Amino acid sequence: MKPNIAIDGPAGAGKSTVARKLAEKLGFLYIDTGAMYRALTYCALKKGIDINNPDELTELAENVEIFLTADEDGQMRVYCCGEDVTSYLRDPKVSQCVSKVAEVPGVRRRMVELQRKMASAGGVIMDGRDIGTYVLPDAQLKFFITADLEERARRRLKDLEKQGYIADLEEVKKEIAMRDAKDSSRAVAPLKKAEDAVLIDTTNLTVDEVLQLIFKISRERIKDDV
Repeated sequence: MKPNIAIDGPAGAGKSTVARKLAEKLGFLYIDTGAMYRALTYCALKKGIDINNPDELTELAENVEIFLTADEDGQMRVYCCGEDVTSYLRDPKVSQCVSKVAEVPGVRRRMVELQRKMASAGGVIMDGRDIGTYVLPDAQLKFFITADLEERARRRLKDLEKQGYIADLEEVKKEIAMRDAKDSSRAVAPLKKAEDAVLIDTTNLTVDEVLQLIFKISRERIKDDV
């Protein structure tokens, strides 16, 4: 069975981009756990569910189907209740509310259940904030990708502008800082580096440089499987 690879880190560090490209390079299945929480958040907002009501959010999580797949161009698509919600995942309103949704124990329990099921066959690269510490603590290889706040804000602003959203750098920086605080202090599976994870600071590295570094480490650590 192929090994599983866990990639964690704060918002805007570039972990999703790196995880996706690494999966393509290794022929592994890429699972963006953050996209799953964003899909549920979008669904909750669309249905008018109170984001501050954990019981309603838990009930929603237990009754929706969220799955990830790749389109004909190899790009990840996220479906929630049969609807392709990929283009809505980075909506500023979703970004503002996703931490609140993700901290609900019932929501996390359901999402982790789905994530572990997808990883049970091996050969999965999963990124998020608690993969190496909570979701897949037995992953054969773990990375913690980070970058300074200024750089992460610039990257997120660039992504938003590409998608047609109008945003301000200082506002994006403030939002990311708040997200960091919430993710790191939540009671259930907070954001933190696993003890056996490889730390990579991407502040002054390009995506290709990070990818080459992680690929090299992966080849060295799990030679028999990659």
